[in-house]
Amino acid sequence: MSETKQRKSSHIQTCIENNVQAKGTTTGFEDIYLIHQALPDFSLEDVNISMIFFDKPLSAPIMIEAMTGGTEEAAFINAQLAKTAESINIAMGVGSQRAAIENSDLTYTYEVARENAPNAFLLANLGVSQFVKDYSIIEVKKAINMIKADALAIHLNPLQEAVQPNGDTLFSGAYNKISDLIPKVDVPVIAKETGAGISAETAKKLEKAGFKGIDVGGAGGTSFAGVEALRAKDSLYYYHAELGNVFWDWGIPTAPSIFEVKHSTNLTLIASGGIRSGIDIAKAIVLGAQVAGVALPLLKPAMKSSKFVNECVRDLIGQLKTAMFLTGARDLSELKNKPMVITGKTREWLLSRGFNLNKYGRRSN
Repeated sequence: MSETKQRKSSHIQTCIENNVQAKGTTTGFEDIYLIHQALPDFSLEDVNISMIFFDKPLSAPIMIEAMTGGTEEAAFINAQLAKTAESINIAMGVGSQRAAIENSDLTYTYEVARENAPNAFLLANLGVSQFVKDYSIIEVKKAINMIKADALAIHLNPLQEAVQPNGDTLFSGAYNKISDLIPKVDVPVIAKETGAGISAETAKKLEKAGFKGIDVGGAGGTSFAGVEALRAKDSLYYYHAELGNVFWDWGIPTAPSIFEVKHSTNLTLIASGGIRSGIDIAKAIVLGAQVAGVALPLLKPAMKSSKFVNECVRDLIGQLKTAMFLTGARDLSELKNKPMVITGKTREWLLSRGFNLNKYGRRSN
């Protein structure tokens, strides 16, 4: 088994067998309050959550986040996730396609996504560190063509790479490489963090580089520093295991990350990192996201069948519609303009970062 393939398999097992959630950091959604409206002038059945995402219609503002690829087990998981994306008409990303770029025998573990979701919005996925080393538009086209992707996600994961034994930590020149590459790509390119969030400063750089969207991948959900710490411990890489433990909760929580990106760019915004309910999705949209991404809660169901994935996604949809009904939002355009109150650590974070929060609750002394 190749090193990349073995790592992919290990990631799946680590996430299934261990608690890889953030320990001391939360998403910040607990600090966001939507305003209950006791007399909505419409029925719950009237709530419409359909939308347009990069010119393609979706039935709900939900994305199945990139999880896996490159192993036989991953092929089954991707097939089940894709069946749900197709049947419900939501977006889906595949895991890093590096494994298939290195070994064409593994392309089928990603191709199953398009085979099972011929009409769904699919995102290809490559890592920024690979472009620093040797990837070019050739590898980009291979990744996109592999799943006939509607967009390309370039994942930014310096924390994960720093903790991972033999991780790719050569990021020098990454901005210039990506800036030169993006104009050559025929589909929208999205920057994706993997659990440590995107700051306003980084968001502005990404917009200038030509990215069309940002997936914030905030802290508070799955910790990939934690995943790598557990893997390192099992492999007797004790320095990296301790490094991952120290940085387990590192990053920008999801809620403030959404706010920072929304108020510093005009890019399409995907909220991910600890999305666990339809209320979280509603809060993410009011904060500024167009779509919310979900990963870990769908992994175990996907190891069974698409039926269980469908149930999880439909639960999220029902919860989102109920939250919209209770805030008086008939559709997503109304929801994003609903008032909210920002409290607690999220408020403190945003005030310390210089954002004006006067319209979002009590003025801080």
